[in-house]
Amino acid sequence: MSTPRSHIVVMKFGGTSVEDATAITRTANIVAGRVRKGLNPIVVVSAMSKVTDTLLAAAAAAGKNDREGALRLSDGLRTRHLKTAGDLVSGDRLTSLQLNIHHDFDALDDLLRGISAVGELTPRTEDNVVSFGERLSSQMVAAAFAEQGMSSTHVDARTVILTDAHYGKATPNEHAIENALVSQVLPLVDLGKVPVMGGFIGSCDGITTTLGRGGSDYTGALVGGGLHAGAIEIWTDVNGIMTTDPRICADALRVKTISFEEAAELAYFGAKVLHPATILPAVQKNIPVWVLNSRNAENEGTKIVATPPPCASPFKSIAAKKKLTIIDIVASRMLLAHGFLKMVFDVFDKHHCAIDMVSTSEVSISVTVDSKEALPAICAELSQIADVKYESNKALICLVGEDIRGHAGISGQVFTAISHVNVRMISQGASEINMSFMINEEDVEEAIRSLHNRFFVSPDPTVFDTEARTVVAGKV
Repeated sequence: MSTPRSHIVVMKFGGTSVEDATAITRTANIVAGRVRKGLNPIVVVSAMSKVTDTLLAAAAAAGKNDREGALRLSDGLRTRHLKTAGDLVSGDRLTSLQLNIHHDFDALDDLLRGISAVGELTPRTEDNVVSFGERLSSQMVAAAFAEQGMSSTHVDARTVILTDAHYGKATPNEHAIENALVSQVLPLVDLGKVPVMGGFIGSCDGITTTLGRGGSDYTGALVGGGLHAGAIEIWTDVNGIMTTDPRICADALRVKTISFEEAAELAYFGAKVLHPATILPAVQKNIPVWVLNSRNAENEGTKIVATPPPCASPFKSIAAKKKLTIIDIVASRMLLAHGFLKMVFDVFDKHHCAIDMVSTSEVSISVTVDSKEALPAICAELSQIADVKYESNKALICLVGEDIRGHAGISGQVFTAISHVNVRMISQGASEINMSFMINEEDVEEAIRSLHNRFFVSPDPTVFDTEARTVVAGKV
């Protein structure tokens, strides 16, 4: 077991935290603050806000032989990056950064021309295209740190985040990553430097891979876990994990402390503050994770730990996952037959389609999925062994709390609060910390407001930031 390095803090900054020169300067000030406290930051950054979407659009255009459209999108990104660089640094540092930006965009344009000429976009090539966002942002952030007087150094994440060849959603090799971090990144930290790398990207045998959307959080956790850091900080544009989406409930509260299990459950079931896989490397090494706001750095954020303090409230947060489909599989004669369930789930496995919820009756199985692309093929195969129908535009509401089973009558309270909403499927027994149910998408906001009004009227001040609600009420 490696010795914990409590002086190391891994700081991951999302796209909105590096979206322009103002945001990057704000990020630099936050990191400099950690240095002044005697900590050794390792910084992981996402692509600038909206860049990943634009790169995906450029790759798709090239795959459809629209070379001019693809290059036009690339040119817009080149201009944006050059302008941001000019706003951040000056002199020789600017000249060097501009050369690197032009070099990367020249390579991107060559790649897009190649895709257009072939008329085919493979997952491997798409990973290469989309990786440019983090490759560029990490170089700019490292230069900005140096301009602010920090001893920063750029690290190509592809040399340390080593994965398999599942392009589009590669699986990290944590043992190889730890060895690479210890040999390549730790010596930089020991020299007092601030390593800066792009999140989301990795490599397999020298070929660029990605960890899937939201993978920058995952990179941060892999780096923190691999180096046994003292803390992992996820910097975003909200004050931490909230009791629900504040755009739906204006009186949503910040959760001060939450368990690893609760946070992972929320991330999987729709809370966009964290990537679901983020928690895993931290859990394995018992490294606390902080969710913080780069636009409000003084806020304490949310601390995610193995054992949070007891909470008098049954729930910590309510999340919603939209764009789901319920698939009903009816086979009156085969359902109880040996091997039938395996046949059903093998179909989903074959199409790499994850199932969110399962419900069974005497003659049918209902499952929920969020993969629309594979839906026709999945239903076609299932139709060979059963009658199949599906309903789209569904949503899953998930209530998460550490001791749901310990609160008598909690199910009755939940469904009384939403008695005016049609509930399609219910799941509670599978997890001690999660109660979830399916409803129509158009009912999501009403259901969340009703539940929030019922369960967060008198929140436990040891777990929730009740002072913020008092301040807001005083201003009204």
